[in-house]
Amino acid sequence: MESTYRRSGGGFYEGIYRLLMRRNSIYVTFIVAGAFFGERAVDYGVHKLWEYNNVGKRYEDISVLGTRQSEE
Repeated sequence: MESTYRRSGGGFYEGIYRLLMRRNSIYVTFIVAGAFFGERAVDYGVHKLWEYNNVGKRYEDISVLGTRQSEE
């Protein structure tokens, strides 16, 4: 009898599944947008981590580079 019981409201994940899987165009758009924004988030995080680990070692941090010394 448990197998014939069906919830009428469904769960949170079931609602998301129905929303995204109803049409192929919505599913593909979700995947492409998720990949784009996911890549941007990972790129931002890795860039900030790299800058944090290399403070004082970057070209911008060295004040004497790019300036000429006067010959007086």
